[in-house]
Amino acid sequence: MTALRVLLAVAEHGTASAAAAAVNLTQSAVSKHLRGLEETLGISLFARGNRGLVPTEAGRIYVKHVRRALAELETGGAQVSALKASPWSVRLHVLPIIGDRWLVPRFSRFAELHPEIDVQFTTFVTADTAEAADGVFRFGEGEWPGHRGNYLFGRDVALVGAASFVARLGGIETAEDVRRYTVLDHFQTPLRWSEFAEAHGLDDFTPVHTTRFGFYSLVIRAAISGQGLALVPRRLVQEELETGRLVNPAGLGFKSRNAYWFTTPEDRSMRPGLEAFRKWLLEEVQVSS
Repeated sequence: MTALRVLLAVAEHGTASAAAAAVNLTQSAVSKHLRGLEETLGISLFARGNRGLVPTEAGRIYVKHVRRALAELETGGAQVSALKASPWSVRLHVLPIIGDRWLVPRFSRFAELHPEIDVQFTTFVTADTAEAADGVFRFGEGEWPGHRGNYLFGRDVALVGAASFVARLGGIETAEDVRRYTVLDHFQTPLRWSEFAEAHGLDDFTPVHTTRFGFYSLVIRAAISGQGLALVPRRLVQEELETGRLVNPAGLGFKSRNAYWFTTPEDRSMRPGLEAFRKWLLEEVQVSS
């Protein structure tokens, strides 16, 4: 393991002296570990260039696989360490939009019911890695290899906008009228205006203007402030629809293939704290429907 970390340090820093400082070894120890790897593999991994040690073709290949292998070992170690955690401790990865608009406003109910359970909220590091998370909130069609999924909500998608914005161009009576308005989009969400167009039989759907955001919460905020029309799972804007801050013109929307899910790893047993949270979560979805 030390030799592999030395390999990555040399590849990153380019000299034995810089690598030695990075892994807290002497320069001679770094050189010794590197020679040992090359002898084991029977091929040179670095060549000396004007700027220091440069990976050979073999070195580039090996570095790529070692980096991936060490990352997997670190993830596995974190997941194994998580098994030592208290059965009443729950670590959750939460999509920011779910946490902000649905989960956190309701979480006090769970905390009152289960003061003995320690819940930690974190967000995603990448789209499909969860650092030793016990439960993960996801958005998609419901299939994630290695995870059990419980459907929450989200398939009922509504077209929404501020009442004043909708009225500005004469109102919306049919899906065809949407073309005349600015629409709001999110770069990464699977919800697409093409789905809306398909559901309503619209060909070549091109709105007058599209404004795109990197955060879904900003799409909703922009719709509330009258900057355009948005496609939003109805449950996320239920309060705004009830108070009139947003309207759903002509009841337009569609049934999406994508929705919000709560998933748990199949290779880990369901500890008491996690099971209590999952049970409360599914009951809360039904109560607030």
